Amino acid sequence: MPAGARESILSRDTLLLLAAGFCYFSSPMLVTPLITGFTGSLGGSAALMGVVGGLMNVVSLVCRPLLGGLADRVSRYRLSLAGAACMALACALYVMAPNPAVVVVARVVNGVGFSCCSVSMSTWFCSLLPPGRVGSGMGIYGTMNALGMAVAPALGVALLGSVGYRPAFVVAALFSTAIMVLVQFVGDRGLPPRAASGEKGAEAEEDAGAEKDAGAEKGRASAARPRLVEPRVVPVALIIMLFAIPYCATQSFLVNYVAARGLAVSVGLFFPAYAVILLVLRVALRDLFDTKPFSFFVGVASVSAAVGIGALALAANDALLMVAALGLAGGYGVMSSVCQSTALKLARPGAEGLANGTYYIGLDLGMSFGPMLGGVLFGSLDAELFYPVLMLCVPAALVVYLACRRQLRRA
Repeated sequence: MPAGARESILSRDTLLLLAAGFCYFSSPMLVTPLITGFTGSLGGSAALMGVVGGLMNVVSLVCRPLLGGLADRVSRYRLSLAGAACMALACALYVMAPNPAVVVVARVVNGVGFSCCSVSMSTWFCSLLPPGRVGSGMGIYGTMNALGMAVAPALGVALLGSVGYRPAFVVAALFSTAIMVLVQFVGDRGLPPRAASGEKGAEAEEDAGAEKDAGAEKGRASAARPRLVEPRVVPVALIIMLFAIPYCATQSFLVNYVAARGLAVSVGLFFPAYAVILLVLRVALRDLFDTKPFSFFVGVASVSAAVGIGALALAANDALLMVAALGLAGGYGVMSSVCQSTALKLARPGAEGLANGTYYIGLDLGMSFGPMLGGVLFGSLDAELFYPVLMLCVPAALVVYLACRRQLRRA
């Protein structure tokens, strides 16, 4: 095979997984802006509505440590299929839910499915990339996730206005079903390293007999000391958590913030603009993901995030709102891809799933703490102080990087 072909990112399998990646994010993100109102329409209290809104991410956070290691031991195809089936089941429960209790159960099932798909599919996709193209490849994969995160909520709100809650949940179920269909056509089943090497034949096993014995001994030692996180990736998880908090707080409270301050801005422009800008940035920067060090992206993204948060603090018109979208896209949006690819580069051989799971723990913490912190700030401070306080996340991320910069240079 020519060298250029080996270095290609896009193949039949990776294109299928990119499409599946868009669908796995679209399904729960379509539900996210609707589920609290739906719970209230069934008689749920305001407190229960809040619990239901954050429950999926809490369940995902609990599942990540277990699923990260599992993705290194079982077929990623089967784990992705199981996750998609759980998400489809959750959507079916939403459609049929007669009371808030069923919605709570569905959110738990949705959280399990979402965590299965997020860890297994991204690890699976990464395993299909050439070693020198992991950064740019994961940037493209992250773009599909980001598009799902931006497009699906808008679609959900539009469906709510036109057909109502339950038909909207049917569309979310179709996204989950599409995942199960798409992964059937992926030729590489994402077998764990040992299973994949076992298919090479008995002759190769005999030639590497001594290495196999040593590997088995190492495997037994590893099994005696099961890991829930990849220690090398913990700094990366903390950094993405700190970048995610301001964005996720914005996702939950931008409408309330604009209303509280009486700002004359078009809030509906922010997230579509964010998605378009992020897509352009990731395409434009795709080659830099594999050539620039982590320190470069931390510095540039910190400046960009600070500009975006500052623009939201001063958002007196739509122009500043667009500056904010650009700043957060260049901050959180870019760092989500950079941190994920860095986590996979830092992983020990055979522990890519665990490293990916550790990254997602940080992301889940940011997605959970962002709305929670936003609620505390919005309820206890003047609206003018909302974004200045959130700005503190940027220097906090720099402190984490500076404290761990030697460890991060391995990537």
